[in-house]
Amino acid sequence: MSKRHLISSGSEFEKKIGYSRAVVDGKWVFVSGTTGFDYATMTISDDIVAQTDQCFKNIAAALEKAGSSLSDVVRVHYLLTRREDFEPIWPVLQKYFGDVRPACTVMVTGLVDEKMLIEIEVTARKAD
Repeated sequence: MSKRHLISSGSEFEKKIGYSRAVVDGKWVFVSGTTGFDYATMTISDDIVAQTDQCFKNIAAALEKAGSSLSDVVRVHYLLTRREDFEPIWPVLQKYFGDVRPACTVMVTGLVDEKMLIEIEVTARKAD
């Protein structure tokens, strides 16, 4: 039987809203939608490329706490607030996932804070 393990980023919102940055269940790691906030300073850039890079740093930190890494990601969802921001972030996506090439979905939608331009959610499967 696999044991469920909760991973926190330390964000006050996790307790307020009732979620975890990531949940580990056996070999599976489910990372919540992650934005470009720098959790140490609770600041966010107004630049889509910088936000996307910070999203990946936040996700990588959660995966590391879970005993996993970006190279274990099998599925990614990108949620963008503006369609025109997708192509400018391609180099960042290539930087982190160029060799990993997870299954991918891209959606244009509203996010809960107007400062957020992107949110990224991933599912990883730990290597044997």
